[in-house]
Amino acid sequence: MTDKYNKLVRDRIPEIIKQRGDIPTVEILGAADYYASLNKKLQEELDEYLQDYSVEELADIVEVIYAIVRYKGISISDFEQIRLDKNAKRGCFDKRIALIKVERKPT
Repeated sequence: MTDKYNKLVRDRIPEIIKQRGDIPTVEILGAADYYASLNKKLQEELDEYLQDYSVEELADIVEVIYAIVRYKGISISDFEQIRLDKNAKRGCFDKRIALIKVERKPT
């Protein structure tokens, strides 16, 4: 029996499959396919999180985000600084504020 996946997986998955006695077929992706697969994986992990709101799925989302950040040539520490800078300028989401509407002043 053969199960087909055709998707990006974590680095140790082929090793884990071999350890259980199965034979994985893998391909090392080129840059463009890797980037496209990362974005597809991000959506997959988000969909999984939205099904059960699992903290483990949140960890998967972060791992994919970190891979995208590294692909873009940005260090995780620089990425974290970008996040902190945005928090300082615009805040975060701790106050649970929902913007309902904005009435524009006349010009």
